[in-house]
Parts: sequence; structure tokens; C-alpha cells
Amino acid sequence: MKSFPPNCRSLALILACLVALSGCWTLPRYLDAERDAREKSGAPLRIVGADGGLMHGARVTIEAQLRSLDADGSLARHLNIVTAIANAPLVVGNATDILIDGPNAYASIFAAIRAATDHIHIESFIFEEVDFDDRTSGFNDRLSAALIAKQKEGVTVRVLYDSVGSLSTPREFLDRLHEAGVQLCEFNPVNPLRAKPWRPNHRDHRKIVVVDGRVAFTGGINFHQVYRSGSAPLRMRSMPSTSEGWRDTHLRVRGPVVREFQELFVNSWTKQACGGQLDGALFPQLEAAGSEIIKVVGSSPDGMLSRMYLTLISAMSYARKSIYLTAAYFIPDPDTITALVAARARGVDVRLLLPGFTDSWLAFHGGRSHYEALLAGGVRIYEHRDALLHAKTAVIDGVWSTIGSSNIDWRSFCHNDEVNAVVLGESFGMEMTRIFNDDLSAAVEITAADWAERGPSDRILEWLARRWDQLL
Repeated sequence: MKSFPPNCRSLALILACLVALSGCWTLPRYLDAERDAREKSGAPLRIVGADGGLMHGARVTIEAQLRSLDADGSLARHLNIVTAIANAPLVVGNATDILIDGPNAYASIFAAIRAATDHIHIESFIFEEVDFDDRTSGFNDRLSAALIAKQKEGVTVRVLYDSVGSLSTPREFLDRLHEAGVQLCEFNPVNPLRAKPWRPNHRDHRKIVVVDGRVAFTGGINFHQVYRSGSAPLRMRSMPSTSEGWRDTHLRVRGPVVREFQELFVNSWTKQACGGQLDGALFPQLEAAGSEIIKVVGSSPDGMLSRMYLTLISAMSYARKSIYLTAAYFIPDPDTITALVAARARGVDVRLLLPGFTDSWLAFHGGRSHYEALLAGGVRIYEHRDALLHAKTAVIDGVWSTIGSSNIDWRSFCHNDEVNAVVLGESFGMEMTRIFNDDLSAAVEITAADWAERGPSDRILEWLARRWDQLL
């Protein structure tokens, strides 16, 4: 969901203007990132195994195996780039499940919650009551009831929620959890009397769930009622809506990489001085659960640069075959546009899947204001119009994929805490490509000729929204 829910967007936007100095206004040049990645690409891969340690002894063998997985060198090239840019290690031996839309994601998350024996950690931009009816298992539950039940069983439940994202969350819901012993923490409170320091423009946009340190979830899905129904029924009934059935993508992971998500949660909890003893089996011994290679990229404005921005733009800069981006909110900076157009000039198949309608007219028309330059550069643009598109995914060259919380906009790259899972490999890339193509079937391609014929009202809205690019 965009950084500000509809009923508080105006207030939050005013606050953002007042504290604009707290954000970054110049994203790192992608050419510099490309040069740095090229210079560092000969550095040894940082590979982590099931024991959580760097696999020094086996590194050479594993590295040789990874680089021989593809015939044309695409995977080897992207292994070099992702290792050079982000500071987290590659983690091998993981299992993944791609979860399409809210019902599938909630079914998996609620099942993990019901099976918890030690702790449940939730970090979410929007955190509110969810009534979930799992038709596959016949299980019906409410989020509050599920969490309270586990707390009563002795399972420690900790929830870190964003103050702005959860501004409309009923106080009764939070009070009920608090009274049951659930540990709640508000990220960067909007109320300056409770903030240390007051940074209302710095938001926690991450979506992380970690259960018992053994299974983790991430992606674009918040705890929000818009996800109660999936997007497919709306597509079949041709009933586009901003209030239900959002099209989104989430990811379930098991294996050693869960440790990386747990560390992000613990760091956020500690930095926010949430209190309480972080005890329990937070980092259990994890066995290999599959064959996926994953890198967890956690971005924050506390750092000197956005790791996810550099990771994505470098992957696009080194693409040789295809770039398929699905972006819920697409307000690119000049270097992102340059990277996409330059890739197309190299013969790369560049396709963007963007919303055909949205919950934020500023973001919608701000993104559309960049269509002309992209279309002129040969980039193909599709708008998804059967359900509100909220997914944030990419698959590049069929071997570099990501699912996470980062939008392609200034807010994600400059002002928010974000998290993305970057998965390297052909099998996962093939599944991501299949999903992308399936979504294209519910989209309409925007051609340069079509775009030139848009009306004056659209052009005026684009001009107005463009003035707010760096706050969106």
C-alpha cells in the first residue's frame, strides 16, 4: 500500500513537506553504481550456509557450481552484481513458495501462526484486524484472536507497526492485543511528544513475519481488509475496486535465509527502543530446506545509500535479455529511466506492468507523467485494470528475481525502511516470468500512438502530480 492510506494522505503529505529536509533528494548515480559493481565483481562471493557462517572452505566449489548453472552466463553475471552491491551475503539451501494475493498469503501466514511454539514477530506498514476465512482448510479466524491465543499458550508475540501506515487502525484492536500481553511498538510516532527524535517522513514500509525463527514471509501484503478476497474473482466479474481484491505477491521462505529476516526485525525493534527482553530461541539451528539462493536486501534512510535502489538499477544495467517489472507505484528518477531506455537500446526486452487505477491519484498520474520518455525509448508499458495492482516484483534475464516491499519511487528509495528478497536461479525466474505473463493477460498495452491522444485533463493531472515526485 502507498505510504499514506486514503483517509490520512493529506495530513501525512503536509507533514512530509514540513520535514522534507529529513529525506534524500539525490539518488546515487546508476553509472557510478555500475562502475563500482564492475570493479568489485571479481571479489569472492559471500556465501552463507545452514550453520549461519561464511562457507570459506567450500566457497570455491560452491562458487564454481553456481557459475555453471546457466549456459549463457546470465546467472554468473548477476551473481557478480548482486554480491558487489548489497552488503548481505548470498544464502544457499532455501525453499520458497510464491503466494499470489491475500487469501493465499493469509492461509500460509495463519497456518504458521497456529503452529508457533516460541515466538511470532510481525513488522508491517499497515497493521489492523483481519477476518480470514481459509476455504481450503475450513479454518476461520481473526488476526487478534490468533495472536492472543498463541500469547496465552506462552508464545511471545511482538508487533512493530508503522505510525502513519496504521493511523486509521482502531485503538480498540491494539488495546485488546496489549491487554493480552502482546508486545506492541509504534515505528516513528506521528505524535512529536512520543517520538525520539521526531521523523514523520521516515516510515517503516517493510512487511515481515518470522515464526519461531524457522519460517519467514515478506512481500507487498499488509495486514489489511482489502486482501480478504483475491483478484481473480474480480477479474472474472469485471469489477475493479480499490476496497477489495487487490492483486499482490508475497513470499514464504524456509531455510538458513530466515536468519536474515529475523536480524532485520531485531535491529528495527532495538533501534526503536521497543523495550522488553528479546529472549527465546530467536536464531535456532537451521537445516537446508531447498536449493534456492537468496539475498535479503534491507534498505533504510539511516544508511548512506539505498541498497535496494543500487541492487535493482545495477541488475537492469547489466541485463542482456529481458527486464520485466511489476510496480504498484512507479515514479522513477531520471537514472532509472536512463537504465530502462539504455537496456532497450541494447536489445533487451523491457516491459513494465503498472496499475490502470490506484488508491493515490498523485502516484498514479505522477508515474504516467514519465510514460512519454519511456515509450519513446522503446519500453513497453502495460496497465493492469481488472484489480488494483499492489505487487512489487521483478525478473531480469530469467535468473534474477525479487519480491518485496520496495516500490520504484523516491519514497521507497529515500524515505522508507524496505525489504526485498532477491532470488537467483532459473527455476524461480521461470515461475516469476510465468506469473508476469499471466498478469499481462489482464492488462492493456499503452502504445506511443495511444498516449499521444490522451486528453488535456490527463495532461494537467500529470503536470500537477509531477511537482510532488520526490515526496511520493
